[in-house]
Amino acid sequence: MTRRAVYPGTFDPVTYGHLDVIKRVAVLFDRVFVAVAHSGDKSPLFSVEERVAMMAEAAAGFDNVEVGDFNGLVVDYAAGRSARVVVRGLRMISDFEYEFQMALTNRKLNPEIETVFMMPNEAYSYLSSKLIKEAARLGADVSKFVPENVEKKLKEKLVK
Repeated sequence: MTRRAVYPGTFDPVTYGHLDVIKRVAVLFDRVFVAVAHSGDKSPLFSVEERVAMMAEAAAGFDNVEVGDFNGLVVDYAAGRSARVVVRGLRMISDFEYEFQMALTNRKLNPEIETVFMMPNEAYSYLSSKLIKEAARLGADVSKFVPENVEKKLKEKLVK
């Protein structure tokens, strides 16, 4: 049986923290589906197509990782790919309450799908897409936080 996992998120934009979680998950599972959420309610900076393209380029070095998008319940997306695990990244303790609530809700929606929490390397534990966008908007060098392709797209969108 192939061990499959889904790593969902908005990824607006993808950071080195996200890629660190993907690296860790790719070692544990035979197939990893990185699922970029449409997330219309969050008003993302980048379109879903742009976020999928940035993630696909950033994750190109992982042979067992497939990047796509989804709109709807993550448990439905996972079930549609025969994945039994949803991976969620935890940076700080402040993430835990929301993620725990979501995991319990997903369990009620589909008890066949488990949620696994992964922590990124400590070097990335403080990174958030929101902070990176704000820093980029103010002209900061964000190359330490995001892949080169993402940095370029941030500059195109935010630096005038």
